[in-house]
Amino acid sequence: MIDLKFPDGAVRQFPDDATGRDVATSISPSLAKKAALIELDGRLLDLDGPVGQSGALRIIMRDDPVALDTLRHDASHVMAEAVQALFPGTQVTIGPAIEDGFYYDFARDEPFSTDDFARIEKKMAEIVDRDQKIRREVWPRDEAIRHFESIGETYKAEIIRDLPEGEDISVYFQGDWKDLCRGPHFPSTKFVGKAFKLTKLAGAYWRGDHRNAQLQRIYATAWASKEDLDAYLLRIEEAEKRDHRKIGKAMELFHMQEEGRGMVFWHPKGWVLWRVLEDYMRRRLDAAGYVEVKTPQVLDRTFWEKSGHWDKYRPNMFVCETVEGETLSLKPMNCPGHVQIFDQGQRSYRELPLRMAEFGACHRYEPSGALHGLMRVRGFTQDDAHIFCREDQIVDETERFIRLTQMVHADLGMTTHEIALATRPEVRAGSDEFWDKAETMLLDASRKAGIEPVIAEGDGAFYAPKLDFIVKDAIGRTWTCGTLQLDYVLPERLNAEYIGEDGQKHRPVMLHRAILGSFERFIGIMIENYAGAFPLWIAPVQAVVATITSDADDYAREVTAQFRAAGLRVESDLRNEKVGYKVREHSVGKVPVIAVVGRNEAEQGTVAIRRLGSQAQEVVPVAEAIRILTEEATPPDLRG
Repeated sequence: MIDLKFPDGAVRQFPDDATGRDVATSISPSLAKKAALIELDGRLLDLDGPVGQSGALRIIMRDDPVALDTLRHDASHVMAEAVQALFPGTQVTIGPAIEDGFYYDFARDEPFSTDDFARIEKKMAEIVDRDQKIRREVWPRDEAIRHFESIGETYKAEIIRDLPEGEDISVYFQGDWKDLCRGPHFPSTKFVGKAFKLTKLAGAYWRGDHRNAQLQRIYATAWASKEDLDAYLLRIEEAEKRDHRKIGKAMELFHMQEEGRGMVFWHPKGWVLWRVLEDYMRRRLDAAGYVEVKTPQVLDRTFWEKSGHWDKYRPNMFVCETVEGETLSLKPMNCPGHVQIFDQGQRSYRELPLRMAEFGACHRYEPSGALHGLMRVRGFTQDDAHIFCREDQIVDETERFIRLTQMVHADLGMTTHEIALATRPEVRAGSDEFWDKAETMLLDASRKAGIEPVIAEGDGAFYAPKLDFIVKDAIGRTWTCGTLQLDYVLPERLNAEYIGEDGQKHRPVMLHRAILGSFERFIGIMIENYAGAFPLWIAPVQAVVATITSDADDYAREVTAQFRAAGLRVESDLRNEKVGYKVREHSVGKVPVIAVVGRNEAEQGTVAIRRLGSQAQEVVPVAEAIRILTEEATPPDLRG
């Protein structure tokens, strides 16, 4: 017999061979009809498979959030069956659930087209309507290989050959169609529902290796309800409108080109935006007690060997050799250089915590296929800092950092959605006692800052746990911006020491921390969050003085000069164009304020203020306009 504990705390016994459906039926036959899965000690299992052991059990309904990945995995199988029914001879390879959807990679000589999507979706709906029972079989390895080879599924046969000896070869059927899969799956295809949509096509190499055959990948999304699907599609539509690459071009902020893959060409307006962000961050760091440093871009291979990065990061490092036989590398990160500054001279415990910051330019090789605008680049600048401290200072320093990060994110228009505490990975350095202590310190610091962190099991670095800061943008998307990692290892490798109160040498603990992550990525996120319509204090061009007629040109120049003298970033538009045309053009460029002037304004010493996105205008004296705009353009940290 097995003992199963239910969510209400009740414990009941069941036969050793009881299935999830048996358990659900014992509670209520109607529950068994609606049930989709079971959860045993946090692990999802097939409803019709044996429970197998004692533990905490929960019956999972189709619309339970924890069932969403299974729904998408089932939908990928339904899509694969539909594709093979419509396009005989197509081989299936892998089809996992991913964030917001799923994909399946197909081997087919003829290319798919997005015109095929409607047919595939129609066939998927038919499969759902057939309510095909989904069942699992376990096959002997050799038999499974022979079978899949006999039906022309060579990729499936290769997957089986590469599985560890002794691992079950799990095959799932839906009707007569079958696929190699670990599961779990819903009881039948009807549970998938029809809230799915195919979204795009892409190429993909078999097992991600460019030396292998190229496959065709169909991406799709699936949700528990049509309302969820519609909300997602609306969010995607809005996200496309906010694409930072399109807005960045329209606003003349930056560009990228083939000769500098993953590198950003910042245009004058984009560089103003960068400087505004950097100046703001520098003021925040100065106020928080950081000292700023600058470390070399290029260092010798022996340095990276000593820090441990050569062995771990060499494939992602840009390396060059000199005529003198030196092997040098562009730095992929700033932390080893900061330890070198810490190591100069003898440090005292009285100097700790030492908060050392750098807007450090780094370079890492990313495959060209992974590059994505500002979000994934090869050259980037981190708002990096390392706090050298004693172990008893970790909690206080972490709490200070959490509060600073929340303040910065709020100033920049995003709220801290959650903080994730990434705990010990399976492969790690240090004892369990060390990990218990380190995780407890980060947990305590989060709670002191008024945050209950989400636990990300096993996501910590191999040397210590970390905190990740997840922000939510204007359309509900989440981004990881900001991190804090404990590091006991690098100070040891690079021999960092300080003299303690006892007169003995001690190792500092190193807190790696960033708030934005990288300027490039964060600016990309900000562009999409604001859809380019930045608050006045951030906007690269805060105002344009535009004339109605040419006889107001001199007055426009005078107003522009007064705005500029007040510290506003302003341009003038004296072109011989209609004012409506000028307003539309500057609206595309996301200029927050257009100050329109004509003969009347010149005679009365006023300007007509138009805000981005509004048809209304407010006529005010120039001095009043300057007062309003300069107050609004003051960065949050400088306001009274």
